[in-house]
Amino acid sequence: MSSKDAPPPLPEPLGVPVADSHTHLDMQSGTVDEALAKAAAVGVETVVQVGCDLKGSRWAAETAAQYERVHAAVALHPNEAPRIVLGDQDGWSRQGAREAGGDAALDEALAEIDRLAALDQVRAVGETGLDHFRTGPEGMAAQERSFRAHIEIAKRHGKALVIHDREAHADVLRILAEEGAPERTVFHCYSGDAEMARICAGAGYFMSFAGNVTFKNAQPLRGALAVAPPELVLVETDAPFLTPAPYRGRPNAPYLIPVTLRAMAAVKGLDEDVLAAAIADNTARAFDY
Repeated sequence: MSSKDAPPPLPEPLGVPVADSHTHLDMQSGTVDEALAKAAAVGVETVVQVGCDLKGSRWAAETAAQYERVHAAVALHPNEAPRIVLGDQDGWSRQGAREAGGDAALDEALAEIDRLAALDQVRAVGETGLDHFRTGPEGMAAQERSFRAHIEIAKRHGKALVIHDREAHADVLRILAEEGAPERTVFHCYSGDAEMARICAGAGYFMSFAGNVTFKNAQPLRGALAVAPPELVLVETDAPFLTPAPYRGRPNAPYLIPVTLRAMAAVKGLDEDVLAAAIADNTARAFDY
């Protein structure tokens, strides 16, 4: 195994335990037990396992039922809805998908997310939202319809809403305003600037920062973190993606949360224990556990 493929070393443990507010254990190497043990060894005692499709959402719910320190979020990822409606998977043609009832298929998938969202171990509906980076104009309608449906599901079940927002800030904020955001709304892998952070803060939305806040070219993101109120800030890995510097490009996992949290503390000019305590409280409030 080359150094680029090798897992980064364990960081120094945090003095105050925190949670990884967004991870994908099903996409990481090793077992759930191994991932949780490594995370606990450095002070990451809780993880939110996030589903992106029906299979992943079922797995998240099943895993959270088995592990006290795992909470589940279930949803169709923004890029999943167009695939269902337009048939960009399993060799379907788009015309064939429409003839086979792509809209009905999306309704069926949303009904399954609704069923999973009712489970006690499922603490959130997400990741949902909009992705203008990977979805072209032909998929926007399906994506927006799915997003609005997820908002309704979250509100009806009293669960948090976890948002994926990629190059779609204005439209995400608009739809949240039109539909009425759930009481607890989390911008996962926050990607807006300082101006948007002030808008989110005014609305009471949580902003969860990932390893990309440590990247050299992420000064606008650090600017947003600087103005984000400490009581609305979360930390996440989005593992196996977005491994923080200096390990960018190597596999990410919940045990690397301390690397990102320490970088965040430096940006905010806070003692790391102070920020960790705030984040621990914020995550418990956001996901109601």
